[in-house]
Amino acid sequence: MRKFSHIGIPTHNAHQGEVFNPDIGLYATDFNHSEHAIEWLRFLEDSPMPEALKNTAHVAYEVDDLEEAIKGKQVLLAPFQANDSLKIAFIMEDEAPVELMEYA
Repeated sequence: MRKFSHIGIPTHNAHQGEVFNPDIGLYATDFNHSEHAIEWLRFLEDSPMPEALKNTAHVAYEVDDLEEAIKGKQVLLAPFQANDSLKIAFIMEDEAPVELMEYA
């Protein structure tokens, strides 16, 4: 199963409700609070995140099996635990990053 989740859009503007993650130098909004499932991403200049995520919008999908979903793909960010119930990874499709999300 692959189900649309949200779109992440890099920005230089602050947005209401954004939360800061100091480990990756990122301010992000919660796409669950957006009428159109938009996650605004504002990166610090020295953020260690890949340039493709800092500069290009990404689309995100929920998947049943993250490891299976990334097989044979160009992995941009290897799977990691985003929180207690969510594991994510980023792959590239041509020039665009794609986020894959597996909920526990």
